[in-house]
Amino acid sequence: MRLWTGNVLPEPLTGLEVASADASFRRYFRASTASGSYIVMDAPPEHEDCRPYVHVARLFRAAGANTPEILAEDLADGFLLLSDFGNTTYLMALNDGSADALYRDANAELVKIQVASRPGELPDYDEALLRRELMLFPDWYLARHLNIELDARQKAVVDTTFAAILANNLAQPKVYVHRDWHSRNLMVTETDNPGVLDFQDAVYGPITYDLVSIYKDAYIAWDEDRVIDWVVRYWEAARKAGLPVHADFADFYRDFEWMGIQRHIKVLGIFARLYHRDGKAGYLKDMPLVMHYLRRACERYNALRPFLRLLDELAGRQADVGFTF
Repeated sequence: MRLWTGNVLPEPLTGLEVASADASFRRYFRASTASGSYIVMDAPPEHEDCRPYVHVARLFRAAGANTPEILAEDLADGFLLLSDFGNTTYLMALNDGSADALYRDANAELVKIQVASRPGELPDYDEALLRRELMLFPDWYLARHLNIELDARQKAVVDTTFAAILANNLAQPKVYVHRDWHSRNLMVTETDNPGVLDFQDAVYGPITYDLVSIYKDAYIAWDEDRVIDWVVRYWEAARKAGLPVHADFADFYRDFEWMGIQRHIKVLGIFARLYHRDGKAGYLKDMPLVMHYLRRACERYNALRPFLRLLDELAGRQADVGFTF
């Protein structure tokens, strides 16, 4: 990688250091030169395919979003040379004083991407994919992480709940979905804020999904009144831009919450899998916030009360053996 990087840089390489790693096999390095820095993506081709990243980067960039510029590529070996957004993520910069402006910029960027949406460019966020994500919860969070095997009655509750979630999700209008639009993947930049990262898994699916990712973020929490205000501001901007959102905000917010339930269930499974399969324990500390989001949303809807009671039941079983649910 160092040899390739040296060959594609516009001037001699003066330093190469780890910039970040994510939940996949991809690694990122910061390559320094006398006049600036660049990011090198190292995505082992036996584990990662760079082509979706390249496609989505250019698709979103054409929509006006600030994705990294791809300056050089070697898809066979899994190397990309990218422009550098620096070190400051939204998560680092967000506080009571900065949040309104940062989220306003994020809403504007998301609307740009969604307005450019058209079918056929990205994989469909279809029932099979949404259901496969939901199944991470019983397979990894319950069975592997909590060591719980559901009985027939409990499985029926899960099946009924998942069917209701999918019915809502699949009925929502479709747009481009970044799929991980949250505070660790948005970068604070001096111009054209935010810089957008980690979009390679983008799909064409429910319009509320990315809003859930950022406003029910697994890594930072806000008072519900502020969340509703930010979601209202998005909804107003989306209507003005001609996006297919509900005319009544209450209907839109209901869809937002039901989409969140799908995502929270999935994320609990993903965090469990990252720990048990990949040895990445850092995500365990974020599980309680995700569970909090899930429980709060389930409390509001009668169709989800049986699932909430199941969560209570499973929490009680874990408390009996001294485990924090």
